Amino acid sequence: MSKLETIVLATDGSIASEGASDEAIDLAVQVGARLLVVSVLGASTRPPEAASEAVGPADSRASLTTKAQVIAQRARAAGCDATFLVWDGDPGEAIVAAADSEDADLIVVGSHGRSGVSRFLIGSVSDYVVRHAHCPVMVVRGRLDGTRR
Repeated sequence: MSKLETIVLATDGSIASEGASDEAIDLAVQVGARLLVVSVLGASTRPPEAASEAVGPADSRASLTTKAQVIAQRARAAGCDATFLVWDGDPGEAIVAAADSEDADLIVVGSHGRSGVSRFLIGSVSDYVVRHAHCPVMVVRGRLDGTRR
């Protein structure tokens, strides 16, 4: 792999995505890369029971901006150059577009670790990103309680 200069962290700011945030910050610090925290404000197609885990109608632009800003501040405190942005649109498409526009060398995205029927019903942003990104993707499996495995 070539030198990592720009890492995109795709996050919805949820507890379940904290593992991906931790991994992206740690990696950016270790390799001296710039970290771009990306959150996406989009219409949710998830069922109501998944709303607490997803970026959806309950998350306003201000809420997502605050969450992304906090992660960027954590990264700066850890010693890396970090910025954030909030995009509109379909989460998977927007993450790939943001990574392309920023010439990302790596995308870090969380996964709730679901499979089978629940994955089909809920959808998988991380799966979309893996299939469509033009750079390597690191998927960090998270737990709904926010703890790391």
